Amino acid sequence: MLSNRIAALISGLSFSLLVLVSPVSLADNEDLKPHEDQGATAREIVSKLEMLHYNKLKVGDEMSTGLWDEYIDGLDPTKSYFLASDISEFRQWRNKLDDDLKAGNVDRGFEIYNRYRLRISDRLNNILSQLENGLPKFDFTKDEFLELDREKSEWPQSISAADDLWRKRLKSSVLNLRLTGKSDDEIADLLKRRYKGQLKRLSQQNSDDVFELYMNSLTRLYDPHSNYLSPRSLENFNMSMSLSLEGIGAVLQMEDEYTKVARLVAGGPADRTGKIKPNDKIVAVGQDEEGEMVDVVGWRLDDVVDLIRGSAGTFVRLETIPTGGDGTHRTILIKRSKVKLEDQAAKKAIFEFSDGEENFKVGVINLPTFYIDFEAYRRRDPNYKSTTRDVARLLDELQKEGVDGIILDLRNNGGGSLQEATMLTDLFIDQGPVVQIRHANEQISRHNRSRSRAMYRGPLVVLINRLSASASEIFAGAIQDYNRGLVVGNQSFGKGTVQTMAPLKDGQLKITQSKFYRVSGDSTQHAGVSPDISMPQLIDSDSVGESAYDTALPWDRIHAVRHAKYFNLKEMVPDLIRKHDKRTESDPDFIYLRAQFDHQTERANRKSVSLNEQARIQEREQMNQEMLALENRRREAKGLEPYESFEALEKSESEDVEPVGGPVEITLEDDPVLNEAGYIMADFIGLKKRASSPQVANFD
Repeated sequence: MLSNRIAALISGLSFSLLVLVSPVSLADNEDLKPHEDQGATAREIVSKLEMLHYNKLKVGDEMSTGLWDEYIDGLDPTKSYFLASDISEFRQWRNKLDDDLKAGNVDRGFEIYNRYRLRISDRLNNILSQLENGLPKFDFTKDEFLELDREKSEWPQSISAADDLWRKRLKSSVLNLRLTGKSDDEIADLLKRRYKGQLKRLSQQNSDDVFELYMNSLTRLYDPHSNYLSPRSLENFNMSMSLSLEGIGAVLQMEDEYTKVARLVAGGPADRTGKIKPNDKIVAVGQDEEGEMVDVVGWRLDDVVDLIRGSAGTFVRLETIPTGGDGTHRTILIKRSKVKLEDQAAKKAIFEFSDGEENFKVGVINLPTFYIDFEAYRRRDPNYKSTTRDVARLLDELQKEGVDGIILDLRNNGGGSLQEATMLTDLFIDQGPVVQIRHANEQISRHNRSRSRAMYRGPLVVLINRLSASASEIFAGAIQDYNRGLVVGNQSFGKGTVQTMAPLKDGQLKITQSKFYRVSGDSTQHAGVSPDISMPQLIDSDSVGESAYDTALPWDRIHAVRHAKYFNLKEMVPDLIRKHDKRTESDPDFIYLRAQFDHQTERANRKSVSLNEQARIQEREQMNQEMLALENRRREAKGLEPYESFEALEKSESEDVEPVGGPVEITLEDDPVLNEAGYIMADFIGLKKRASSPQVANFD
């Protein structure tokens, strides 16, 4: 469950500092116990959450039951370790945890964790004993299934029931590795090393780890972006803010026993490979171009990060399970580097599109993030680099080159500087409010643009997708509310909250204190920004985005503020949608995108997986043939040579990509969404030219 995963950025490589959700190592003989300072810190956390958090939740019996549920689920989300008898025993504390925390008592959180630790130790030792003499004799001809989604399942009623569940889990692990071509000896060796590693890491856990996990089960009840940072996590966080580490440029999360890619940092090394996607799982990490691959299934997330990050210029290899695939592993070579400002800088291109009557020159500005060189800005360097300055320069160049309209591409833009998001609107909107911020004390502040006249007043399309977040949503929302331009693409991420750091006796508390609202009064939280014209969805919104978090703050609205309306979009959008639908209905790229997403969604929504080897082989072959047929239909429709086999298709997709380089150039090749946005822009320009209504309407 995504509500149990918290990510924090570290030098282009992000990782969850706070949540342990999978078996991690061998338990010591002695139980872990809280130290005295943790009780005082727990009282501080409770007090600050009640006083400072935007959500205004009080710590009481209802909160206690929520904490109990969240903590148990965070420890054992697949209901694979605790027994039903353990849960029954712990249930007596369900309404008492709030009183404990107010008194600075975290003993019950530690008791639950120590039982969890014992169950892991027993389970892993049991599996290792089975592997001592090689792999168990599994019958892979038998028709049985492993349940994948156990959220609504019960905990095992007995040791024997748990044994059967783990027999299936071990059988599934063996079958998955057999299907990658590994021999039985290789599989046995890999699994022994995997489970011994988990035992070792479990033995290294200390009271700070347990306390952090317990406190973050509490903070998640308020919202998914508030969290407690222990001294160790705070040190890592501070290092990340100083940009002293290099990485691959990926936001990583834990999901059950896997490290999962949440999103890619624009312009980062992983992004430039083109081979890693959100929701891909990382199963092994290797150093350099030929170093041994280390299995990381079941590892702590920060331990996985330690393997992946390293000095700029060195190489790392990631073995992944691509999302929506058949479970086949893929190895990707990445050259580590710092994510440089110039790699994330705005860039432009010009293309020509027709609305069927006229040809138009369309400028495209790609903006991967809202950046500013704070260090240069603070020392008053007149040439400091920023989003607004770069886009202003590109706008000037594009207008001198005679473009008829501009597309601002914010796809995959995860946000950045709020200052830059508001200042960027100065270039497109005349004087007026841009965003409203409501604080925990219910006071509302507004950010207004300062220019008396926009730098660019022509046709504008803002392109967004599910990974457009935070600052991107503020900008896109303002453009949409002012009817200044069309918003095209997919529903955005939906993160409309602001966090601040609060010091504690031991560590710090990151706490949500404000929410963003558009000038229309609508919040960007949870719902994000909905496009005026939708494109095929490429990312599953059920697993990626704010709404995927169980405890995300809800969407709401406040009073709108007076603002202008520019283009008469209400009259134009229906015609634009009809033209878009007609154009893409038979477009081979769009047919492919829709079918690919449907295929991935079907795979991701499976509730169980077969443990019959022949059935899995047939399933994989069927899927491969479906993907081959889908790709060949697209290629033939575009006049390209079809692939003779799935192996040929796979080879073309796995061909080496330069692992590091400068900014990726803007092209229409292999980007049907940008290409279609160009045609939408051409239609928009044509309709505007022939419209009888004025360009700018009255103020609201």
